[in-house]
Amino acid sequence: MSEEKIVDDIQVPKKYRDDISVGNRTKQVSYFVQQHDKNKMFLELLKTFTDKQVLVLVKSKRNADILMQYLKEKEVASCAIHGNHRSSQIEEAKDDFNSKKLNILITTNRILEKISLNDVEVFVSYDLPLDASDYFKALRLVDEIGEAVALIDPEDERTLTTIEMMMRCEMTELELENFEHSNSSIKIKKDKVKKPRHKKVQKEKKKPALKDNGESEDKTTNT
Repeated sequence: MSEEKIVDDIQVPKKYRDDISVGNRTKQVSYFVQQHDKNKMFLELLKTFTDKQVLVLVKSKRNADILMQYLKEKEVASCAIHGNHRSSQIEEAKDDFNSKKLNILITTNRILEKISLNDVEVFVSYDLPLDASDYFKALRLVDEIGEAVALIDPEDERTLTTIEMMMRCEMTELELENFEHSNSSIKIKKDKVKKPRHKKVQKEKKKPALKDNGESEDKTTNT
């Protein structure tokens, strides 16, 4: 799936922006974790994202506010914007992120559709979106130059399977070293769902995604 175009007598490979192309050339990793452990895991992952511009997508206004408050308690600066904020507040947060006055922006897919962000280096799916196609809208922001990290809880597993089928490659699964889950159920759940999903992957002859060492809002309650 490659073509070349002529720019000043130099052949430059054409860059495709479809889901398969973006998915295969963008670094993506996933961590399996229970919902109640996501804040703690995200905080640990932030230690590896020092001074990077981090976009965090959550599925609800409530999750956005809870995560921002948790980070505030840990003395980590961040900003959450969603449908409860005025347009001026959303615009200000966008400008602060683009000017790098703000390093961590937390929002939903619905708000992300309304703003234009620059130089996103890390895209974190704190929650996977209800609509798998929304994942690729954010993935294009880090296409090739950044990385994507997904925190997968049991409710996200079906969407993860759909995303991987859409881009015909798997996210690299990692475990966070020395991270202690609140209970062992995550491993049990992961093993149960991964086996059938891996069979589908093998059947489709998917290529592995690039390895790397991190809005859909509730439709019934959010605007």
